[in-house]
Amino acid sequence: MPANPISPTIPLDAEGKQHGFLRLPHSRNDSAWGSVMIPITVLRNGDGPTVLFTGANHGDEYEGPIALQALAHELRPEEITGRVILVPYMNLPAFRAGTRVSPIDGVNLNRAFPGAPDGSVTRKIAHYFNHVLVPMADLVLDYHSGGKTLDFLPFACAHYLDDPHQQAACVAAVEAFNAPYTLMLREIDAVGMYDTAVEAQGKVFVTTELGGGGTATARSARIARRGARNLLIHAGILAGEPARGPSVRLDMPGDDCFHFADCDGLVEPLADLGDSLAAGAPLARIWPADRTGVPARECRANRDGILAARHFPGLVQTGDCLAVIATVAEPA
Repeated sequence: MPANPISPTIPLDAEGKQHGFLRLPHSRNDSAWGSVMIPITVLRNGDGPTVLFTGANHGDEYEGPIALQALAHELRPEEITGRVILVPYMNLPAFRAGTRVSPIDGVNLNRAFPGAPDGSVTRKIAHYFNHVLVPMADLVLDYHSGGKTLDFLPFACAHYLDDPHQQAACVAAVEAFNAPYTLMLREIDAVGMYDTAVEAQGKVFVTTELGGGGTATARSARIARRGARNLLIHAGILAGEPARGPSVRLDMPGDDCFHFADCDGLVEPLADLGDSLAAGAPLARIWPADRTGVPARECRANRDGILAARHFPGLVQTGDCLAVIATVAEPA
């Protein structure tokens, strides 16, 4: 297998605080010998655990980039024991374009793992993280929110895993993040995900969904910033007590939590995020977008629970995720 062409412009194991780039050569029309320059900050102080925090895996999700830019600016080496690797804009081309997938190759980074060193730009990025950065880490945090097409209750998430000890470690880290909601999830489309690749290496992994609509809010940014510091404390890298608040435990145990549109049209929401719903309760109506005098199609809840996610734009297409219902467990 050929070597990955990405190279860091800073040492990844030096003492102190280093700001630099992951440089990916990319010849293009406007720059024959150009590069994609992905910002990275590395802090190290002595021996200890390593954490890898990433944002903008999808380029239209902003809570992670805000939290990690702040942490890269504010955190001091003398405050920590171990190593902190911060990549606010993991998928830099998508982030610069404000899109979910890369405008260079049309590839979704979160479906491109384990990547390829001789693949397209996105697959090279995936390969570098999978084969260089993730193996260095003991704990990995990857921030997500709903982007331009979904809106979520603010939650941190762990996955159901085959290894009960690894799952327990992930759950403990998710609870330490202390988002307003704490979720257990079984992904419906896990092939090629960063999550799956990290967990396959036996790492402790935390992910989030902290809002959506293609923007951050003051609340969602605060949750993201607080959660990052809480995880550093949980990992033993940062001293102090984590900031704690109430967190409702949610579960998404099966595919029937997901509801998909079966026609195109104009969405009339019939429930808001956090609302309690009984199986069979109406979730939304979809009105025709091209004519009047035709009745709306109604989407109903598959199961009891609360509305944890919803389609964000006012128009929906057949096959779009319209809503997600989670069941409520005990407070975490």
